[in-house]
Amino acid sequence: MVKYSSDQLDAVFHAMADPTRRAMLHSLAEQPRTVGDLAAPFDISLAAASKHIKVLEKAGLVRRSVQGRTHVCSLDAMPMHAGMEWMRHYEQFWSGRLDALEAALRAEVATEQAPVPPKP
Repeated sequence: MVKYSSDQLDAVFHAMADPTRRAMLHSLAEQPRTVGDLAAPFDISLAAASKHIKVLEKAGLVRRSVQGRTHVCSLDAMPMHAGMEWMRHYEQFWSGRLDALEAALRAEVATEQAPVPPKP
């Protein structure tokens, strides 16, 4: 397992914990956007949008470049790798349980679909 600092992992999970920031990341996955473009779908000010973007920048998920007076943001998905690696490490704990649940559900469905013997 690749080792990441706790601070890096905390910053990524914190950044992705907010639905507004997740929506911004989704938008940035399509193409780079200005701060105004990122703020537009939400009922928030540019200052509030900028605060969200700063959280994403701190986590390393967003890179901001300045073109004249325009701030353009782009996605850097690489830090999400830390979160994925962390979750993969724990996958062994839920994977077996999900397999057992699937087997139990299949057995229940099979029992419900079994023909009922006629009464004598």
